[in-house]
Amino acid sequence: MILKKSPTRFSLLKTFILFFIICSFAIRLTFLFWNFSEVDTSVFKLIYTFLIGFLFDIGTVSFFAVPYIIYLILIPKKWYGKLFDRAITYFAYALGLLIFIFSFFAEITFWEEFNRRFNFIAVDYLVYTNEVTKNIQESYPIELLIAIILFLLSTIIYVTFKRGIFKSTFYNDTPFKQKIYPSVILLFIALVFGFSITNENAEQFDNRYNNEIAKTGIFSFFAAYRNNELSYTEFYSTISDNEAFKTVKSKLKKDNFIENTNTSIYRNIKNSDSLKTPIKPNVIFICIESLSAKYLNAFGGELNITPNLDSLANNSLFFNNVFATGTRTVRGMEAIALSIPPTPGRSIVKRDNNTNLFTIGDVFKNKGYERNFFYGGDGYFDNMNTFFGGNGFNIVDRGRGFLLDSNIKTKRTNIEDSEVTFENAWGVCDEDIYAKVLKEADLSYETGQPFFDFIMTTSNHRPYSYPEGRIDLKPSRNSRENVIKYTDFAIGDFIEKAKNKPWFKNTVFVIMSDHCAFSAGRWQLDVKNYHIPALIYNLPNVANQKIDQTCSQIDLFPTLFATLNWDYNSNLFGKNILTMQPKDERAFIGNYRKLGLLKKDTLMILGEQKQANLYKWNKNDNSLTALPKDSIFFKETVSYFQVADYLYRTGGLKLKGN
Repeated sequence: MILKKSPTRFSLLKTFILFFIICSFAIRLTFLFWNFSEVDTSVFKLIYTFLIGFLFDIGTVSFFAVPYIIYLILIPKKWYGKLFDRAITYFAYALGLLIFIFSFFAEITFWEEFNRRFNFIAVDYLVYTNEVTKNIQESYPIELLIAIILFLLSTIIYVTFKRGIFKSTFYNDTPFKQKIYPSVILLFIALVFGFSITNENAEQFDNRYNNEIAKTGIFSFFAAYRNNELSYTEFYSTISDNEAFKTVKSKLKKDNFIENTNTSIYRNIKNSDSLKTPIKPNVIFICIESLSAKYLNAFGGELNITPNLDSLANNSLFFNNVFATGTRTVRGMEAIALSIPPTPGRSIVKRDNNTNLFTIGDVFKNKGYERNFFYGGDGYFDNMNTFFGGNGFNIVDRGRGFLLDSNIKTKRTNIEDSEVTFENAWGVCDEDIYAKVLKEADLSYETGQPFFDFIMTTSNHRPYSYPEGRIDLKPSRNSRENVIKYTDFAIGDFIEKAKNKPWFKNTVFVIMSDHCAFSAGRWQLDVKNYHIPALIYNLPNVANQKIDQTCSQIDLFPTLFATLNWDYNSNLFGKNILTMQPKDERAFIGNYRKLGLLKKDTLMILGEQKQANLYKWNKNDNSLTALPKDSIFFKETVSYFQVADYLYRTGGLKLKGN
């Protein structure tokens, strides 16, 4: 221990550091046994995992120790034990302990949801305290947790008193020279970790769980806060921009490029001919919160909790191999609306300069459609209203708080209290949002204008609460399986009610998840945890069928436009899934740090520090086996992500004057 021979004036600091290290070890041990079957438990790997964790614990606690060290050096001896000294010491010790205890409890709840240490999601949640606080209150026995935290805090402070540690701290007459040695050591450690060590230095294993266990939660949180934005060109593998665009454009070679420049993918897409007359049905898109493909019987599941979606699978264009681009709702929205591969860091939905972009909504606008975005909560959350409102959509939400940016000129309709039958932390239940959609669709039908509705559901999310009496419950009412069953029930109910509307026969329903229920797994990118359901229902002149091509969220709406025989100008990366040849099949997956291109059973993963690793994906057991480098695959992977980043940074995604 660093402070073993330190003066007794530092005895309280030693206790503080020891408490953190012991509790951090206990948390690490908890996560190990929690996911024991997924962790690499070879003796050497486990020892190395915990050794790295110990070093990160020392680095983390040093940040908390340095301010008090400075205080101990500067305070005059004549003030030892005085009211000021006692007040500062008691407050600092209690506050530090409270932060540690709270963070350990928070880590457990975060791990339960994401199987990860704190990351950028935890940072984002600090911005939306209303939704997150309500979610915690509705998901956990918050009063009991607060009581436990206060009990632990009181107990530790009491034991500290009983052991006489405060007394030795206040009344020790320590020479100045004896204070310098431990002070310099801890200050040096803090400087090293502050300027030279990153969270990624803990990732020394192929197994993702070992990497996460090795990290320290508080350090991970502040690392995520600092690295919320990642520069692709600075941290990831690149080639020349001209070569990257040339590669991407070769994958879109059937299209007619409009702009006479090497760094553009803006093009004209032609889907009509003498036999294919364009049609203009209404389009209702349901983006389902957190629904993994594995929950549907249509994908081989045996839970029997999605009878309506399973029925639709047999009566629609049903896509068997669609993969989400990311792990959060805003990443799914980005992929769907912009039809773009993911870029590192935050989703474009949450970045600056994300308005007046070319989106799928502009294709609808140019065909004469009204565009509406429906959300059951306050669309301020995750910047959704700014993104959709700033890109031409009317907003229909439960917005009782923040207003739209004054520069955004769009219509905003509130979901009134009288229209709400059930509401939780994230917003109204799915039945209520669908009722609002039906009401607004009736109004649009009366005007004779076709409409495109983008609906973001909220029910399939912790705290897993929903109206009473709608479904036969599994043993635990507030469970993922039950809320999925309710989500499915609400979709079936919505479709049945829509069938009684005069506009139903001329309305196409598109249904797809925003992301999976769980994204974390053993690997950097766990492929099976990006597999989502997607379908197009009530599509005229197209036979119901199941589509096996490997594809991405970004491809669904370009496929819809093709089936409607639309000609349009496009800045979208997505392609028509129905005409994909085997060599053209691909899917984009990623999180805020790793970017992956999946082609059949081959996966290339790009990471920071310009890493590029190629793997063979075994679909049966979801394992990844390292493969030798492939320069062609490498160039294609880099090209997609580099071009997406380039277009965002340079304004190439902005709305064109078509």
